[in-house]
Amino acid sequence: CLRKAIIESKKIRFEGNGYSQEWIDEAAKRGLSNLPNATEAFKTFLTPSTIKLMTDNKILTERELEARYEIRNEIFVKRVQIEARVLGDLSLNHIIPTAIAYQNVLITNVKGLKDIFADEKEFFSMAENQIDTLKRLSEHIKAVRELVPLIDETRKELNLIEDFPERAQEYAKRVKPFLEEIRTHIDKLELIVDDEMWPLPKYRELLFIR
Repeated sequence: CLRKAIIESKKIRFEGNGYSQEWIDEAAKRGLSNLPNATEAFKTFLTPSTIKLMTDNKILTERELEARYEIRNEIFVKRVQIEARVLGDLSLNHIIPTAIAYQNVLITNVKGLKDIFADEKEFFSMAENQIDTLKRLSEHIKAVRELVPLIDETRKELNLIEDFPERAQEYAKRVKPFLEEIRTHIDKLELIVDDEMWPLPKYRELLFIR
């Protein structure tokens, strides 16, 4: 029985990294579906094979499958909306003010070094790291402040779409990437800003919380 199950499941078994490009390529060779986001996965509710399986075994009717498809898409949209609002609030009211406060600390430090080291060459030698950090900090602050309003504008535009499956697909294509991009910039800020100033637990702290 076990041997039979191993043989039958061979097509879907992969001993490597299931999140790697290697598995995506291998899955394509094996003829397996690659559904990159939730909205694509929801469509499997309405595939002929799913409908046949569910109706033949009297588990769900075709109409019940359609209803579940609609509901899943509606829930997806609402969750992304909440995620976008929360991320926007955290970004503008917590992360950015903290990053600016640390930016000011560095600016004060650089100005102090300039007062102490009158020779321009010596000053740049001493302040090079702080100036580089200031540049990176400023780039991430600028990016987050520009991206958050874009999410709000995009959501308002997409909320005019009455068909939930269509709206969900657009949210997946146009809103989710913004969330990932903002998160990337905030992750970079987390690595730069002083631990004592950062308003949220950092990743490494979460790993060791008891």
